[in-house]
Amino acid sequence: MNQQTKIQNPKTQVPESPQMSDRDLINDILATEKYMTASYSTAMNEASHEQLYKDINGIFNESQNCQRELFNVMFQKGWYSFDAASQQQLDQSYQQFSGYRNQFPYN
Repeated sequence: MNQQTKIQNPKTQVPESPQMSDRDLINDILATEKYMTASYSTAMNEASHEQLYKDINGIFNESQNCQRELFNVMFQKGWYSFDAASQQQLDQSYQQFSGYRNQFPYN
């Protein structure tokens, strides 16, 4: 894929060694936070007590914010990138899913 289709900052170099680098550590923590927010979301859906729901929601929000901050660090350091979508790809996706609007219970 050519450089024009990547959305990425310049990569911060990390040393090659058997030990975990800063990139490895942040990536591991980010994966953990993603797992935790998904688990907190399930716990909130199943909480039968209002105060328990509120407590889990507070922890969920902290974890979600931490996840976002870790993502931002990785993106700023060039360790996270995206493939840019062409207008044709966007149009195709729109066409593919535009009919689903009729399936929603509220219009």
